[in-house]
Amino acid sequence: MPDPAPDGLDRRRGVFMISVAAELAEMHPQTLRMYEARGLITPKRSPKNTRLYSYEDVERLRRIQQMTAEEGLNLAGVETVLALERQLQRARGQMAKMRERAAELERQMNAELQRVRRSLRAEIVPYGVYDAEMPGADDRVSIPIERPKRRRGSN
Repeated sequence: MPDPAPDGLDRRRGVFMISVAAELAEMHPQTLRMYEARGLITPKRSPKNTRLYSYEDVERLRRIQQMTAEEGLNLAGVETVLALERQLQRARGQMAKMRERAAELERQMNAELQRVRRSLRAEIVPYGVYDAEMPGADDRVSIPIERPKRRRGSN
């Protein structure tokens, strides 16, 4: 069934009374009360304490119906699946934050590397650059080394 929430409306706002939500989810109102008692669904309450279900609540009810009717899960299994999905959603949020932080650290590191490279280019002179620029650098000077003379008979 297509998403019933019109564009621009708050999907979490309680707008359906129990009879309408039950009809949209294709279940008996007593089933909604049972799901609420088990903590599978938490409808909003009006000032007069009437249950008000949101578009998200109706989608969740449909999902529970699918898991029990089509996939063969009991309510304990549904509770476990929903708990695991909440954990997964939290983990995905944490991973997104870690990726953002890693990207920011990488940007900072690259900026620092560029700064260091620029400063090193100005300070480091390649080996031998002055030798080639000095006049007469190719003229080699040979310095003789005197070696002591050997005495005869000593070894």
